Amino acid sequence: MSRHPLIAQDLVRTFGARRVLDGVSFVAAPGHRIGLIGENGTGKSTLLRLLAGVDEPDGGSVVRPPDLGYLHQEMPFDLAATVRDVVDDALREARAVLAGLDRLTAALSATPETDAGYPALLAEYGELLDRAQETEAWDADRRAGMTLAGLGLGDLAYERTLGSISGGQRGRLALAALLIRRPAALLLDEPTNHLDDAAAGFLEEQLRGLPGVVVLASHDRTLLDAACTDLIDLDPAVDGPTRYGGNYTDYQAEKRAERERWQRRFAEEQEELGELRHSVAVTAHQVGYARPPKDKNKMSYGMIGNRVEQQVSRRVRNATRRLHELERDQVRKPPEPLRFRASALASDGGEGLLVSVRDLCVPGRLRLDRLDVPASDRLLVTGPNGAGKSTLLAVLAGTLHGTGEVRRRRGLRVGVLTQDTAFDRPDRTAHDTYELALGLERAESVPLRSLGLLAPRDIARPVGELSVGQRRRLALALLVADPPELLLLDEPTNHLSPRLADELEEALGTGPGAVVIASHDRWLRARWPGRELALTGAASPAP
Repeated sequence: MSRHPLIAQDLVRTFGARRVLDGVSFVAAPGHRIGLIGENGTGKSTLLRLLAGVDEPDGGSVVRPPDLGYLHQEMPFDLAATVRDVVDDALREARAVLAGLDRLTAALSATPETDAGYPALLAEYGELLDRAQETEAWDADRRAGMTLAGLGLGDLAYERTLGSISGGQRGRLALAALLIRRPAALLLDEPTNHLDDAAAGFLEEQLRGLPGVVVLASHDRTLLDAACTDLIDLDPAVDGPTRYGGNYTDYQAEKRAERERWQRRFAEEQEELGELRHSVAVTAHQVGYARPPKDKNKMSYGMIGNRVEQQVSRRVRNATRRLHELERDQVRKPPEPLRFRASALASDGGEGLLVSVRDLCVPGRLRLDRLDVPASDRLLVTGPNGAGKSTLLAVLAGTLHGTGEVRRRRGLRVGVLTQDTAFDRPDRTAHDTYELALGLERAESVPLRSLGLLAPRDIARPVGELSVGQRRRLALALLVADPPELLLLDEPTNHLSPRLADELEEALGTGPGAVVIASHDRWLRARWPGRELALTGAASPAP
C-alpha cells in the first residue's frame, strides 16, 4: 500500500470567475510529508479536496494510492454511534489482515508444497504479510489506546455516543481514527485545531512514523517544522506555487533568499527599463558626426551620413524591441513586508508605566494579584482556554471592569485586535473603511495596499463580503498604520499565513510603544523575546 505515490498533474479549479488553482503539479512519494502553506483563499483546502476525490478539478488529474484517509470528510457515523464504533471501524482492516494471515497459515499447513494451488496461497500470504507489516497490524489495538490517550481522549468512555461529546472531541476522534488506520495516503486540513500542546506534539511524532504519504494544510509553524519533509507555498510568487525541500526553518531561510533575488531582479529590470526608455528617446539618436562637412568632402560625408542613419535606426529598433519585451515580461514589485511605523509614536510614550493592575478580580473569569505594563514593554500572556487571557486584555483596554485597582496613564492611546472582528458598516469597502478610520492624510501616507495584508482585489470589496481572516487583517492594518502607545493583540497569528505571521512577529520586535499579546501559537511562544505571564485560571502572580 505505502509503495504507491500520490500524483497531482496540472490541477485547475475555478469558482465563478476566480481561478483558485492554476496548473498545480507535484508527486508525493511514500515517506514524504508535504505541508501546504499560504494565505486563506490560496487554495489549500481546495487542493486537499481534489486530492481526496471529494471534489473534481476543472482540469488535470490525480493518481491516488488505493487506501486514502482524509480528515475533513464526514465520519461515516451518525450521532447515535459510539466511540467504540469509531475505534472498531478504524481497526477493521488490521483485524481483517490478521484474520487473513491466520486463515492462510492454516491453508498452507494443510497444503503440500507440490500441490498446484500452493504457489498462489504463498503469494497471497506474502502480500498480506507486507500489508500487516506496513500497517503494523499486530500492534493496532495497543496503538488505538495510545492514540486516544495521546490526543486527550484517554478518559472518554467507549460507550459514549458521538452526540454526547463536544465538537472538538469529535474532531480529535476523527483524527485518532485515521492515525489508528495508518492509510497509505493521509490528507489533513489544519489538524492541530482543538489540540493542546501535548496532543499536537503527539501528532507530530505519529506523522513522522508513518511510512506512507502525508499532505497537510496548516498555519501551525511548529507542526510544519517538526513533521514536514517538504513544503508547497501557494502564496503568489514570481513563478507560481513553489515546492521547498525541508521543514519550516529551511523554508524560512530559502524564502528570505528568494525575496532578495526577487527584489534584486526587480531593481535590475527597473534600471534597465529606465536606460532603454532613455535610449529610445535620446541616446539612440545621438551620433558622433556633429561637425559640418568640408566642401571637398560632401559626397563622402553623405555616404557616412547614410550609414549613420542606418546604424541609428538599427539601434532604435533593437532598444525598442527589448523595451517592449521587458515591459511585457517584467516581474512585479515584491509586496512590502509588514511594518510598524515609529513616526506614529505619541510624544510622551517613551518612559514610565502605561497601566498598573493590583488585586484584580473578574468573577468567574480572572484573578490577578499584580501587573505593571511599562512603555516599550513586550508581554506575552499564555494559559489554557478559559484561563482569562482575553479577559485580561479587555481589562487593560478599559472595556471590561472588575474589582481591584487598574490605573492607566492619562490620555493613553490603546489599540486592540480582538478574536472576533466586526465593523459598523459592512457595506463600506475595505479602502473606504481604512480611509475613514485613519483620516485621509494618514491613509495616503500609509496606503492600505502597501501593507500587504489584503490582496488588491479585496481592497475594493465591501467589508461584509470579506472572510473572517481578511477582516482581521484589515483590523490589523488599522493598527499597523497608526500604532498606539499600548497595543493589545488577542491571538494575532490566527488566520495569517505562516509568512505573514513571521513578518508580524518581526514587526512587533521593533515597533513603538508597549505590546501585550495573548496567544496559544506554539511557534510564537517558543521564540518570544520579552516577558511572559502564565495564567492558570486561579490567582496569578506577577510575571
